[in-house]
Amino acid sequence: MEYKLPIYQEVVERLKEPRNKIQVIVGPRQVGKTTMIEQVLSQYDSPYESVSTDGVVNASRDWLAEVWESQRMKMLVRKEERRLLVIDEVQKIDNWSEIVKAEWDRDTREKRNLLVVLLGSSRMLIQKGLTESLSGRFELIRMTHWTYTQMHDCFGWDINQYIYYGGYPGAAAFIINVKRWADYVKDSLIETTISKDALLNTKIIKPQLLRQLFELGSSYSGQELSLTKVVGLLQDRGNVSTLAEYLQTLHECELLCGLQKFAMDKARKYNSVPKFQVHNSALRSVYSDYTLPQALENPKEWGRFVESAIGAYLVSQAAICDFDVYYWRERNDEVDYILTRRNKIVAIEVKSGRRTMNHGLLRFKESYTPHRSIVVGPEALSVEDFLSMDLNLLFQ
Repeated sequence: MEYKLPIYQEVVERLKEPRNKIQVIVGPRQVGKTTMIEQVLSQYDSPYESVSTDGVVNASRDWLAEVWESQRMKMLVRKEERRLLVIDEVQKIDNWSEIVKAEWDRDTREKRNLLVVLLGSSRMLIQKGLTESLSGRFELIRMTHWTYTQMHDCFGWDINQYIYYGGYPGAAAFIINVKRWADYVKDSLIETTISKDALLNTKIIKPQLLRQLFELGSSYSGQELSLTKVVGLLQDRGNVSTLAEYLQTLHECELLCGLQKFAMDKARKYNSVPKFQVHNSALRSVYSDYTLPQALENPKEWGRFVESAIGAYLVSQAAICDFDVYYWRERNDEVDYILTRRNKIVAIEVKSGRRTMNHGLLRFKESYTPHRSIVVGPEALSVEDFLSMDLNLLFQ
């Protein structure tokens, strides 16, 4: 049976509704956006057209306008009362949002029942276009890196496989050959995302520096490392502000972020040493010297994999569940992850076996009285349970 992501049903239901808003589906590369919309269209009972800029050389605003006009003509000639237009990888068209606004508004004025779905891989480009030109005209549907539950249900993975190999469904077939799997992740996922989403559409003066920052940050996922120290470790050195900008770009591409230290004072958050965190645990593993069996034999090293996988789940779900992710440290006391949603705080400590006694959770509770404080690990909430749970439950 063909596997369908939970979001499939949400899209089906929205397309049954009367024309009201443009539906915009965004998410990282290789998480199944195109496959999901093809599954929806295979069961769609009204006329539709699906186009992608990937198959068009130098796709432009004029091309997009022509596609839109052809849908109007088909509705007129075939006397259709309702039609759907799906546009994949729309962010590749310069100033795409302006032409979408103009065509959508024309259909609205002329009371034409032409529904529109846009798909895009670059969160930063999609959201910039939406906020600049399409305010009030769209709804956002977010897709994320695949969760443990999805990889387990689709491929039968156990928890250790997910912690190491992460949530890229297209790479699942290659895990029997670790080198082939790593090469696929690096060449088809990481490099494609950096080249197509970061370098082509963002002003990056030193692309090699961005790549080095990504590799170093992924290797240190789950660990704190000051950008000043990072400057000294990289071969192609830049200044701290440049690295901070590049780290933000990598975050917007849903590859790597730098978590800020939790503090009630915003200035202290912004000036803190970042804790590097990948969005998908595969991104850490491809730069590791350990295979899965080797990591499992080394409790300290496996603890780092576990903590990074939990962090990856948190940052990839943050936008969907509407919370922010931080870490906390005061001298020798630390808490791995702090979540905030409006006035609620949740503290999460990962007991991975790699640390000596840590009183951080107790100190944090005394200082901030969190809504919940959770320990993940042996004799507590298991890693498998945590990576399977709906994170909204933490705020109930």
